[in-house]
This record gives sequence, structure tokens and C-alpha cells, in this order.
Amino acid sequence: MAWQRRRPAPGLIHHSDQGNQYRASLYQLVLARRGVVASMSRRGNCYDNAPVESFFSSLKNELVRHRQFQNQAEARYAIAEYIERFYNRQRLHQALGYRSPEEFEKMAGES
Repeated sequence: MAWQRRRPAPGLIHHSDQGNQYRASLYQLVLARRGVVASMSRRGNCYDNAPVESFFSSLKNELVRHRQFQNQAEARYAIAEYIERFYNRQRLHQALGYRSPEEFEKMAGES
């Protein structure tokens, strides 16, 4: 979604924890083919990855715990909708001065 819309220049840094999914060879290959530099937090240190930990906490508390999905496709759709329509466009973020990411980005582009 965001990748297709933004087409970032090579050298973009993707920071994650050291979960198996991020260390997987195929995942690393996909990042490398897109010119993305992989960065991983120190083992067992959630503070290195606080923004992502916060995002997943919000996702679980605001969407996942309130629903039972019938199948994986339904879950994927609901999560994509949550991110694209709510989290990035409507949800106010304390770290952004109680603005949505979309509003904050527009403001930053104007300055």
C-alpha cells in the first residue's frame, strides 16, 4: 500500500525487532531488491523499537481484540482498513501533537 503510493528512494531504513519473520531470507531478499536497508533492534530490548511496539498495541486494543475474524482474508482486509482509513487518516497521535499522521504530514510539507 504505502510502498506503491510513495515509491521511496533506495536507502530507506526498515527498523524492526529480531522476530523470525524479519530475519527470514525471503523477507530480507524482498527488502534488498527494493533497496531497503534492514535494521534490527537489540535482542530483548523493546525500547529500541518503541514506535512499532506502540502501533501493534493500538492495533490489538482498537481492532483485533474486539472482533473474531472468519478467515485470514477477512483479518487482512480489516487490518488494512484500520491502517489506511483510521490509523493514518483519523486517529490522533500524542507524538504528533494530537494530529493524525496524514494531517501532520500535510503540515510538515507546508513548512
